[in-house]
Amino acid sequence: MAKIETAASAGTEKKTSKALIVQNDRSILLDVHSDTAEEARRALAPFAELEKSPEHVHTYRITPLSLWNAAGAGLDAQDIVSVLTEHSRYELPQGIADGFSDTMSRYGKIVMAYNEADGQPGGERLFLQIDDDAVNAEVGSYKVLEKYLEKEDGGYSLKLTDRGIVKRELIKKGWPVRDDAPLVKGEDLEIKLRGESLRGLPFCARDYQIKAAESVVADGGPGTGYGVVVLPCGAGKTVVGMQVMSMLNTSTLILTTNVVAVRQWQEELLDKTHLEKEQIAEYSGDSKACAPVTIATYQIITWRADKEGDFPHFRLFRERAWGLIIYDEVHLLPAPVFRITAELQAVRRLGLTATLVREDGAEDAVFSLVGPKRYDVLWKELEAKGWIAQAFCTEIRLDLPEPLKIPYAVAGQREKYRIASENPLKEEIVLKLVQGRPDDQILVIGQYLGQLDSLAKLLDAPLITGKTSNAQRESIYARFKSGELRVIVVSKVANFALDLPNASMAVQVSGSFGSRQEEAQRLGRILRPKERPADFFSLVTRYTVEEGFAANRRKFLTEQGYKYSITHEAQFSVPAAGGGG
Repeated sequence: MAKIETAASAGTEKKTSKALIVQNDRSILLDVHSDTAEEARRALAPFAELEKSPEHVHTYRITPLSLWNAAGAGLDAQDIVSVLTEHSRYELPQGIADGFSDTMSRYGKIVMAYNEADGQPGGERLFLQIDDDAVNAEVGSYKVLEKYLEKEDGGYSLKLTDRGIVKRELIKKGWPVRDDAPLVKGEDLEIKLRGESLRGLPFCARDYQIKAAESVVADGGPGTGYGVVVLPCGAGKTVVGMQVMSMLNTSTLILTTNVVAVRQWQEELLDKTHLEKEQIAEYSGDSKACAPVTIATYQIITWRADKEGDFPHFRLFRERAWGLIIYDEVHLLPAPVFRITAELQAVRRLGLTATLVREDGAEDAVFSLVGPKRYDVLWKELEAKGWIAQAFCTEIRLDLPEPLKIPYAVAGQREKYRIASENPLKEEIVLKLVQGRPDDQILVIGQYLGQLDSLAKLLDAPLITGKTSNAQRESIYARFKSGELRVIVVSKVANFALDLPNASMAVQVSGSFGSRQEEAQRLGRILRPKERPADFFSLVTRYTVEEGFAANRRKFLTEQGYKYSITHEAQFSVPAAGGGG
C-alpha cells in the first residue's frame, strides 16, 4: 500500500496534491486533508462504495454492484476511468479498469417492460426482453426461474407478481435487470410543507435533505423517481420522505417497521405538512384504515395464516392509485416483501435507511426492489455542522465471576455468548453509570429479557420488550420525552424507528452477536442534536467470545470515524457528561 502523507503527519494545512490513491484491488483511499477531497468524494459517489471513514483516510471500493449503480445512472467505463485519472495522486495501477466495461455492460442486457399483449400498463404480465442469444439461453437454463418464466420470442414473459423475485434471482446470477416499465403518476394529492410546525417551531428542510430528495425525483425522466437515500440516525430521514412527497404531490403508501414508527410518521406529517388528520391512515395490527396517505407495518403486510397461504393484506396495494411508496428502514425489508410489493415497482419509490449493511449480505436485494443508492452523506460531516450530536463510544470490560468460569468453559458456542452477555457484574456498572450521571436521560439496551427484567427492577425503571403493548410503549416514550422518566430499559425492539431526541446516554449490556447494523442503530438513538456530546457505553465480558463479537462492532464504529476507547472495570470511573470513558 502506498504511504499517505496527510495533515496528521504534515501539519494541519490542506495539501494541494490530488486526493485519491487508487489500488489494484479496486480499493480507493481518499486523503480527507487534500484541498480537492470534497470534489473527489462527489465524483466517486456514483460508482464506488464507502467502506471506512475514520479521521484522516477514507476507503472506497469499486464492486460489481457499485458499477451497476453507475450504469443505471448513465455512466460508462470511460467516465469512471476519467474520474480516477483526474483525481488520482499517482498513475493508475495497470489493468485497474480491466473488466469495468464488461461488468457494466451486463446492466441492460435484460430489459423488463410491460407485455404488449396486455396493452396498457397495469396488465397481469411482464416481458423480459433479451436480444443476446447466449444470454437468452443462459437465463432459460436457470432452474430457480423455471416456475416464473414462460418462453416467448426474444425473451420470457412472467406474472406481474413475480417481478421482484425474478429481478432478485437474476442479479444473484450477475444480471441486473434494467426496468423500463413506465412509472404511474398516481392519484393527485396536494402536500405542502409548513414554514412553522404546529408546535410553533420554525421548519424548513435542510440543504442535504433537499439534495437527497432531488436525487431521487430528478427531472422525472426515464431512470428517475426511485432509489435509496442513506443518512445517519438523527439526520431527519422522515423529512426527506416528506420533501419527496411535497415534490410529487401524490397519494403515498409508507411501509415501516412497527406501530411506534407508524405513529411517529403520523405525528411528523401532521406537525410539518398541511395534511389533515383524516387524510392520514394507519394500517397495522391495531387498525386497518386506508387514506390518501397510508402508513403500514412490514409485519401486517407480510402476515398470512400459514406459509403456503395467500397474503390477505396484499389488497392494500390496490386500495388506491398510489403514486409513491416509501420504504422506511429499507435495509430491514423482509423477504416476502420482494414478492408482494412487486407490482408497486411501477410506482415511484423511496428507500430510507441509516445503513445499507445487511448481516445476510443481501444488499443487492434492495437494488432489485427499490433501486440504486442515490444519495448518502458521512456521519462525521453532519456532526461537524451540528446536525447530529458528537458521540463518544466507550467499551468497559469486566471479568467473568468465578462461579461462572467452569459453566462457561464447558458450554457450547451460543451458550458461551449468553453466559458472557448476562454477566451479573454488568449490573453494578450500569447502576454506577446511572447514579453518576443524574442529569442524563439514559437508555439501557440489551438482548436477553431475563437480564433486562433484572436491570429494570434494580433501576426502578420501566421495561419495554416485544410483549409491551403499543399503548404502554407510547406512554413510556412520552414520559421519557417530557423528562418525567430519566431511565428506560429497552430490548432490541428499540433498535429501529425510535425518536427520543433528548436521550443523551446509551448503555448496551448485550447485543445480537457482532451485528454492525444493530450497533449503528443503537448509537443512533442518542445522535439527535443537543448542546453537548452524547455517550455510548458497551459492557463486554473479557476473555470470552463476547470480546470477539464486540471487536466486530467496534471496528465498524471506528471506521465511521467515531472516537472509541476501551477500559477495564477496575480503572473505570464515571466520566463527566460527554467525556467518554
